[in-house]
Amino acid sequence: MSAENDGERHAIAPRRVSFDWRRTPLHWIPDEPTATHVINVLHLLLPAGERWFVKVFKEALPLVADPELLKDVKGFMGQEATHSVQHSYVLQHLAHQGLDTGPYTRHVDFLFERLLGERPPFGAPISTREWLRFRLSLIAAIEQFTAVLGDWVLRAEGLDRADPDPVMLDLLRWHGAEEVEHRAVAFDMYEYTGGRDLPRYARRVLGMSVTAPVLFYLWAWGAAYLLRHDPLLTGPTRYSLRAHNKAVRKGLLPTWRELGGAIPRYFKRSYHPSQEGSLRTAVAYLAGSPAARAAAGAVGRTAIS
Repeated sequence: MSAENDGERHAIAPRRVSFDWRRTPLHWIPDEPTATHVINVLHLLLPAGERWFVKVFKEALPLVADPELLKDVKGFMGQEATHSVQHSYVLQHLAHQGLDTGPYTRHVDFLFERLLGERPPFGAPISTREWLRFRLSLIAAIEQFTAVLGDWVLRAEGLDRADPDPVMLDLLRWHGAEEVEHRAVAFDMYEYTGGRDLPRYARRVLGMSVTAPVLFYLWAWGAAYLLRHDPLLTGPTRYSLRAHNKAVRKGLLPTWRELGGAIPRYFKRSYHPSQEGSLRTAVAYLAGSPAARAAAGAVGRTAIS
C-alpha cells in the first residue's frame, strides 16, 4: 500500500535533484574521519545496490495486478534509480580527491550483478519464480535498514552540532526522507508476490537472516577500506570499534541498538514497515531540502515554459 499522511494517500514519486560537490571536503564531518567514512560506505554500496533493486522489480512488475501497489512500485523504482545516480556522483568526487573506491566497488558489482543476477549462481537448481521471490525478500530486508537509517539521519542532532558539509548532509537527509517515504513498498511488493502464507513468512525470515550479517560485514569492510586509503590520513589507519563507538556517543552515527533492534521487529509475523520513522517528518524535510526544492522549481519552470 502507498503511504498515508493524515488519512490521505501519499504519492511516491522521484525528485530530480542535483548536488554541487565542488566545495565538499573529503572529511565532510570536520576532524571525524571514522564517522565520515562509516557513513561514506553508503556511497560504495548504493549505486550498484539500488540499480539492482530496480532490475529485480522490473522482473516482478508483470506479477502485480493491484493498481495502487503498481503505482507505488513505479514511484519506488524512480526514487531508487535517482539515489543510485546521485551516490555515483559522490564516488566520482571521492576519486577526484584521491580516494579510489574501484577495488572495493568491483566486489559490490560482482555481488549484485553476478551472484544476485537474473539467474541463480553456479547453476543452483532454483526455479525462476522462487529465485525472484528470494531476491525480493532480500530487498525488503535491506529496505528495513534503509528506513531505520533514514529515520536516524533526519533526527541526528549530533550531525548538526558537528558542522558537517551542508551539501552532503542534504544528500543524506533527502535520501533518508525518501527511504522513510517509501519504507513499506518493498515489503508490500514481497508480501504480494511471495506466495502462500507460511512459506512467504519463512522466506522473509531467511531474507533478513542473510541480509543482516552480509550488510554488517560489507559495512565494516567498506569503512576499513576507506580509512586505509584516505590520502589525508598519515600512516596506516584502521577501522576500530573504539573510534566507531566514540562517534556513536557524539551522535554522529546510529547506535547499535537502533540498528540491531530493526531485526527482531522484522521477524514478527504482524510486522509492517509503516511502523518505522515518521512520514510527516520525512515530507517536511523534503519540502525544505535545498536540492528537493530546486528540483521542484525546475519542474515547475519546465511546465510553465
